[in-house]
Amino acid sequence: MIRKALILILIMFSFAHYSSAWVYPEHRDIMLIAIQRMDSNRRATLDRLWALARHGVENRLDVSVADVAQGVKPKYIDYAAWPGIAGDHSTSSENMVDNILYTDWILNVADITAQLKAGIAASHNRSEREGELRNSDLRLLRADPEYVSRAGSNNVHFMLARKDVNTTASEYFEYCFNEGSEVNLIGTYVWYHTSALIKASRLATENLAQEQRVLLSRSMLADEAFAIHFLEDGFASGHVAGTWGNAALRKGTHDYYDEHGLEVTTWKGDRLVLTGDAYMRELDAERAAATVRRSLEQVLDAAAGKTKMGVNDRQDVFNADTFNIASASIMPPRATYPAYRDKFESILVTLPVPGLATGLGEFPRFRSELGPFIGIAPAGRVSAISGGFGYDQQTIGMVPSLEVAVHIGLGMDGVLNASGDGLVFLDLGWRLDGASSIKVEHDPAYQQFGSILSAIPSREALYARLRLPFYLIPGDLIIIAPIMLLFAPKQVSKVVAKAGQGGLIPWQTGMITPIGRFQFILGREVGVCLYGKVQGPDAFLVPDKRWGPGQWSLISMRTTQLDFPVLEYRPVRTFSKRQSASLLLQLFAGVDIPGKVTMIEPATADPIKLRPVWSAGIRLAFDWRYYYAKKKS
Repeated sequence: MIRKALILILIMFSFAHYSSAWVYPEHRDIMLIAIQRMDSNRRATLDRLWALARHGVENRLDVSVADVAQGVKPKYIDYAAWPGIAGDHSTSSENMVDNILYTDWILNVADITAQLKAGIAASHNRSEREGELRNSDLRLLRADPEYVSRAGSNNVHFMLARKDVNTTASEYFEYCFNEGSEVNLIGTYVWYHTSALIKASRLATENLAQEQRVLLSRSMLADEAFAIHFLEDGFASGHVAGTWGNAALRKGTHDYYDEHGLEVTTWKGDRLVLTGDAYMRELDAERAAATVRRSLEQVLDAAAGKTKMGVNDRQDVFNADTFNIASASIMPPRATYPAYRDKFESILVTLPVPGLATGLGEFPRFRSELGPFIGIAPAGRVSAISGGFGYDQQTIGMVPSLEVAVHIGLGMDGVLNASGDGLVFLDLGWRLDGASSIKVEHDPAYQQFGSILSAIPSREALYARLRLPFYLIPGDLIIIAPIMLLFAPKQVSKVVAKAGQGGLIPWQTGMITPIGRFQFILGREVGVCLYGKVQGPDAFLVPDKRWGPGQWSLISMRTTQLDFPVLEYRPVRTFSKRQSASLLLQLFAGVDIPGKVTMIEPATADPIKLRPVWSAGIRLAFDWRYYYAKKKS
């Protein structure tokens, strides 16, 4: 069982690095503006190339290269949507073309993201915006079969950090696309833009059959659209700031600056304030679109024969490029042609200058709830109980408690969005209960004895709490995830991701509100208290009618209490680079099950029959975590 749990944790951690850039409708809006701002001659060239690319697949591709009237439930995909599909819904240009032309789910993705655009536009505050993102991600998990498995390719959406303040633009760009550099936003853009320029040059200079011109036009436009996805990402604040560190720091920094914005300077000296994913302003879209237009115009000019590239690369030009961003960790080798260098730099100098690497002068960084942690979890609680353990003790009462535990787990909160919860932890600790408000004798004359005559006296317990998301029924991932890993590995990440997003029926998805985060968690978390294990079995006075009215027996026993949190509310959460702290309030239900009874007085009597004690209450906890991270980040 432990081995299965470890496998499950590794599976869940494998997709816990997701940080997309602009959401699909934002990518599409930037491309729409770029196309609309073109001069008439270049727009005519694009329309002609698009008509060629549509040949034979008119049932899937829109007549218009940029359909401004397209809304929900689109019947076709226009070219403006291709950068939105690139990267987040495909892993290479070749994969993107296959998904666009031959899958049924891509139109569902276009519909879902059109709904997201309308929802974001109608949102009045952060909580409503997060709700729209939550609903969109849940729909995309169902629609796109590979949505989660592409999460591992997130680093490619970020800029690399600068080494020092004296790094020039040319040095930085060279570093980004050199062989062996960490796969990154600029290197990927240059790779695919190079492919598009090579194909455009050959389209303009070679004598090709009509079928070849169709395939070449389609693959060229695909490579440029894939490149443009990453060029657009360069104007998302979280992808300029979140350029280094482990997954938790990268994602936390990304999320913070996307929402709060970031002041930057471009390589050519312009000063800007950027926002990020799902927070794009019209000004952000216009800035990004101006650069995208320049990139697309370079390809169109080469395709029209206006620019002589002078390169005869013998790559397969009739199929889209196969460089897979999900499997690559470093930039692969590729010849960089002198004729292209000036063109690359004329585009890239309009991008923001990224921050410095870790150390003096770095951007302030923020941690997301990702990775292994250890911490403490002190809590106080008040329980309403159904009575005592005796069958005649049915008066409702109260029991106060204090507990403290060592907190060990794996943070995966908000993997896809702030509403998600893939949190796994185990708490081990100690609980102290105060005496119940219920007395075994209600005669006022006995009040002088205080808590001695409580139906449930003050007692101690060893305490454990386990939290684990589930897909359909509590605990199911421990069984089904290892099995799926062996027999259906492509589906396991999707199942686990759905569990983190609230399950197959997403009724446990977090609800972000202006006053905090609410989540229904019944079955996701369970607490167990073993009473009578610290100082031996606890002693109880229990009414015992066997000896006559008003008579008691003195017994000892151990009990096991199970707690089932139902609703959780987190009003406060703070972060640092290695620590997080939050308050949480839980409404819970529970049951205290009596164990073996030992009769103390009268010692020779048969053990008295007892009943379980049911409870419900409120638990207020402080959740402090210290996250482990590699020394070099």
